[in-house]
Amino acid sequence: MIMGWRSWVLAAGFALAAAACDRPPGDVSPGSAPPPMKTPVGPIPGPPQNVERPANPFGNDRAAMGEGRQLFVRFNCSGCHGGRAGGGMGPSLRDVDWLYGDAEAQIFSSIAEGRAHGMPAWGTKLNEDQVWKLVAYIKSLRTPNEIQPPG
Repeated sequence: MIMGWRSWVLAAGFALAAAACDRPPGDVSPGSAPPPMKTPVGPIPGPPQNVERPANPFGNDRAAMGEGRQLFVRFNCSGCHGGRAGGGMGPSLRDVDWLYGDAEAQIFSSIAEGRAHGMPAWGTKLNEDQVWKLVAYIKSLRTPNEIQPPG
């Protein structure tokens, strides 16, 4: 009896399936794709371990807070965080609860290194003093020292 091409394809498929069943668990044929790898996205929250950042040199400097406000506007931080940092597609910077911490060093780290899910790393565009001035402005929000509070 001569086998038709459909019967031959079915027989070949069953033979391959049977051969695959004889392999030990975890054995992969050379033509198969590697298993997907899980890769973490974004930086680890907060400053790197065992690295202590100094205190903000512009912490109580109102002129530096004003420069931080100018940087906030110039670098379009308001595009995500809102015009007065009240939130938009990015989180409000006026909230009391912060995902990555509201300490000055943690805010510095968030700005300089970025965060997963949308916060870009600005450390390559801003120098350290500029980042600290942004931190001073952000820390001034909801305080009597706030530069240009919402009306």
